[in-house]
Amino acid sequence: MKLFSLLLEVVTYIIMALELYLDLRSQPCRSVYIFAKLANIPFEYKAVDLSAGEHFGEEFGKISVVRKVPVLKDGAFILTESTAILQYLVGKYSTPDHWYPADLQKRARVDEYLSWQHTNMRTHGSKVFWFRGILPAVTGVPVGKEKMDSAVEDLNMSLKLFEEKFLQDRPFVVGEKISLADLVAIVEIMQPVGTGLDVFEGRPALSAWRDRVKKEIGMELFEEAHNTILNVASLPPTFESKGLPEFLKIRIQKMFN
Repeated sequence: MKLFSLLLEVVTYIIMALELYLDLRSQPCRSVYIFAKLANIPFEYKAVDLSAGEHFGEEFGKISVVRKVPVLKDGAFILTESTAILQYLVGKYSTPDHWYPADLQKRARVDEYLSWQHTNMRTHGSKVFWFRGILPAVTGVPVGKEKMDSAVEDLNMSLKLFEEKFLQDRPFVVGEKISLADLVAIVEIMQPVGTGLDVFEGRPALSAWRDRVKKEIGMELFEEAHNTILNVASLPPTFESKGLPEFLKIRIQKMFN
């Protein structure tokens, strides 16, 4: 009887296992991956290779017409957008309160950062990453100095605002404990670092915050999640070996013209 029950549990898990469609080159994917791992949430990792354009393929289109990662599939329920996925995981798996506090004002602080970062830290960190790591690999020529300087200036402004507005003199965004805001922030800030730009240099408070976040996540998991992005120099040969689809090259070039 015990064996039957165990087998039933295994079969149920296989049938109903949460699926996460991810590419760890993507900042939002890393936040979802790290959180699911930290919260001991069982899931099946579904790799989507963005560099090969798999998100534009027929099979992925059946999962999400948005054609972006991450995507969560929980039975017949499909969810896109990383912050929505993180909040869904918090609610379904009753994760520790500090990640997304029940306290109204603390939760509002998390929501405030998650809302702000889309058009600030994410936008500017991603642009620097693309300018330094992707466009030269796709076009064969470096981005012009004026464009690059402007992108770095915008990123510096976002980093300054993060320190002065969201972090201030607290250990973490909400206070004494790490939250989803810190997790989403660190993966975005690490993106340009992958291109060799040390955004922490000359920013002792930001560096200390990074070290605290790393400690809370755990160095092994942090490095596992960021290993690919910190080896961004491997992207050009990856494009060459896999053959970046022509339509994707055109889309990438149009993005920053």
